[in-house]
Amino acid sequence: MRFLIIIPAHNEEHNLPFTLDSLQQQSFKDFKVIVVNDGSTDGTSDVIKKYTDNDSRFETITLQKSAHQPGSKVVNAFKNGLKTQDINDFDIICKFDADIILSENYLKTVGEAFINNPKYGLVGGLLYVEKDGNWVYEGNSNKHHVRGPMKAYRKESFIQMNGIRETLGWDNIDSILLENLGWKEVVIPELHVKLIKVKGADYTIKPADYYGKYFYFLGLNRFLAYITSSKEAMKSKSISFFFQIIKSYESCYSQKLELKISKQEQKIINNQRWKMLKKKWLKIE
Repeated sequence: MRFLIIIPAHNEEHNLPFTLDSLQQQSFKDFKVIVVNDGSTDGTSDVIKKYTDNDSRFETITLQKSAHQPGSKVVNAFKNGLKTQDINDFDIICKFDADIILSENYLKTVGEAFINNPKYGLVGGLLYVEKDGNWVYEGNSNKHHVRGPMKAYRKESFIQMNGIRETLGWDNIDSILLENLGWKEVVIPELHVKLIKVKGADYTIKPADYYGKYFYFLGLNRFLAYITSSKEAMKSKSISFFFQIIKSYESCYSQKLELKISKQEQKIINNQRWKMLKKKWLKIE
């Protein structure tokens, strides 16, 4: 299987070398990397040039600076990288971040998982972060979800779901749509991916505003948005947090902001969320 790896990079001169070095050190060699230099103002372009000059598997494109918004910016960069290639030349489509370190058997293990399991549509490892000099599991509660920094899609599944969406929540939307299409999302726990910096560090958006926007762009109806908001408020033990989330959600709703999913996909997402809610809270299978 041949990999197409697209890496959006914005001001990543200090982190990107670790990512690209870990790719060069892979035991599996049949891949192409497109680094999308997304309006960087630091030395990112110089870092990229060191690899493109010496390894034909590495290519790059440069985009003009765009607003740094969670989700949409990174997917826009990914899509621009994807446009430069013929998807039919590859078997696995990857969206990797520019601040991760892969173990040397990462691509080999992911490729074998796809070969041995025809229904696998999305595969990845587990994220680890550095804490007190040690690499520890990032701590996301769902160990069965492939996180945004290390997505690897079977080409057929990627095409069937019409690719990833340029919106907040894209890395959950893909999982739901793939499941609805009959594909499996699989995390291989022994594959550890080191995350160099904490996600969200570049965003200025407040947590409540983030959740409100996230629930809206995920396509949740009011009923599910309000229930999910109350769940987040209970976690933070703050009633005001609930109202702040709802204010953000309703602001998006009143503005009729464009969704990147169809009416049918909204229905699929809401049905899946309701199913999860019944199973987790109401204990109804």
